[in-house]
Amino acid sequence: MKPQLLLATTALVVVGALLVGGRAPATQESSGLLHSQEKHLRNILQLTFGGENAEAYFSADDRQLIFQARRGDGDCDQIYIMNTNGSGKRLVSTGQGRTTCSYFFPDGKRIIYSSTHLADPACPPAPGGSHAYGWPIYASYDIFSASVDGSDLQRLTSTPGYDAEATISRDGKKIVFTSMRDGGLDIYVMAADGSNVQRLTAEVGYDGGAFFSFDGSKIVYRAYHPTAPEEIADYKASLKQGLIRSQRLEIFIMDAAGSNKRQVTNNGAVNFAPFFHPDGKRIIFASNLADPKGRNFDLYMINLDGSGLERITYDEGFDSFPMFSSDGKRLVFASNRNARVRGETNIFIADWVE
Repeated sequence: MKPQLLLATTALVVVGALLVGGRAPATQESSGLLHSQEKHLRNILQLTFGGENAEAYFSADDRQLIFQARRGDGDCDQIYIMNTNGSGKRLVSTGQGRTTCSYFFPDGKRIIYSSTHLADPACPPAPGGSHAYGWPIYASYDIFSASVDGSDLQRLTSTPGYDAEATISRDGKKIVFTSMRDGGLDIYVMAADGSNVQRLTAEVGYDGGAFFSFDGSKIVYRAYHPTAPEEIADYKASLKQGLIRSQRLEIFIMDAAGSNKRQVTNNGAVNFAPFFHPDGKRIIFASNLADPKGRNFDLYMINLDGSGLERITYDEGFDSFPMFSSDGKRLVFASNRNARVRGETNIFIADWVE
């Protein structure tokens, strides 16, 4: 789920020559794409230009990316697919309602995403209220699968309340997702056809944004578990407003069956968008821990036991939603870097250097 607060960098640079259907991908030689401290990134390419683009994830063969984007004022996020060089962008969701959290099935023939279009084809209104970090929890979200061209749409969830944040194991057998079907925001798994739903978390608070490790043995996720009475009351009040808001989120891992839960980060910041490195020993994630004002998010790497924390990106704006290619040689992420207007977020891909 893409956060509603995305801050642009201070440098506004127009890059790239006009081509039929869009701009040419910008390279790291273009101003603002790669910072000198970003030693793990090389040959960075900007793949989208304009609007809000986020949550780009590789297909299993690493040839395509599926992502969500909002084009124009007032429009809702829809799901798109493009090649990893930025070419071939095409809409694959219905174009109705609001969509989020898309992912490829490993065979490359089908996709998954969440959408509100069955409740109302119009874009649902954003929840009110101010918040430092948050996103809407629409009760009308359900999870759908479709052919890779968007046809053959099939509904996988139909319980009342929020069903979203779905991703798929590399063997294609299990989907992990977040749902409010039991009253709280918890993580569940189900079979690829939507059957055999099993609950994995039950703590007070929010658990979500889950991904399987490459070998399918573990799940990484973000969580907010309030303990103070006033925090619990505020969390429940925000849910009634259809919103998650928090000043902190921590990264957790558990076994794929829901056992052996353990906390990886413990810094009190907003840590989210975790993803396993293919080696299964490290996690990359986004955090605002280096910004006292909590506005700037960067990418970090950490070992599964919480040791070895390393900062990866150093942009002045928003860097998040990282995913490694299957061989660990490329990294895709969303960023405000090189934004032309405030709030613009684009997709970037870079070679990964150990």
